[in-house]
Amino acid sequence: MSRADVMAAPPALTWRRIAAIKGASFTVPFFLGFALFTAVPMVLALRESMYTAKGSGLGFGEKTVEFAGLGNLLKGAGDERFWAGMGRVALFAAISIPLIQLASVALALLLDAASRRVAARFRLALLIPYMIPGIVATLIWIYLYSPEVGPLTPFFALFGVPANFYGGELIWVSIGNLMAWSGIGFNMLIVYAALRAVPREIFEGARVDGASELRIAWSIKVPLIRRSLVLTTVLSIIGTLQIFSDPLLFRSMAPETVTRDFTPIMGIYDWAFAQGDFHYAAALSIVLALVVGLASAIFYRFTNKAPTS
Repeated sequence: MSRADVMAAPPALTWRRIAAIKGASFTVPFFLGFALFTAVPMVLALRESMYTAKGSGLGFGEKTVEFAGLGNLLKGAGDERFWAGMGRVALFAAISIPLIQLASVALALLLDAASRRVAARFRLALLIPYMIPGIVATLIWIYLYSPEVGPLTPFFALFGVPANFYGGELIWVSIGNLMAWSGIGFNMLIVYAALRAVPREIFEGARVDGASELRIAWSIKVPLIRRSLVLTTVLSIIGTLQIFSDPLLFRSMAPETVTRDFTPIMGIYDWAFAQGDFHYAAALSIVLALVVGLASAIFYRFTNKAPTS
């Protein structure tokens, strides 16, 4: 190595280090938000779960806060109402997430096969439902489902179908339709971006070899976007197990069907703000966080393995 090369090495290393620092600086807002709105609340919830409020035997006077250790967590681990809500949500997730993913992949494949101009138009149209705030979207669908003023019940009545979208048989279908309406566009956009990143030469080579478009989609495109599918599925698992606002608003229309502990977070909300037991609610939130984290980790572990040759 010449003297000129030796003298040029430190500036090059310095430039790379500066570029790396600049790139890493873009992650600072995320980590700040994660620390303030996720890590710190979890630490506070864990701290609150270690205490319990007890009153006198007659119920008069102020309650005293006593250290309970793991008592609230153990109680939450055996809470039948909490786990009943978790079972309902888990069954709902097992059915709704695969259907939403299939619809997202199908739409992404159709957009990828279309021209850029057509894909740009439909991509925006499919993404509009995701851009609508969740509360607003839920209120819109509650109006559409209403048997008094909504158009859906009279429409099905024309065919002799007594559709009660607030009844026990269709309540999860109603909620699932709302989640699919708002979630398919987001998942489709991620999958479509992954498809556009795949070199077009791979598809052209397959067409030259005589592969049909369906064969290319199933055997080439889908395997190449496996990581994006894993990502969107993990996000869907996390969001579905924590579903709250949708069933809470449906409860205002069907309180006999959507109970106050219909989902795990609704049960936590009831314990905290209706019954006033913030310590036990904090313990249940820790249990829910563990369940969500474990379910996501298990799915990621068994679906993100590198393919073996």
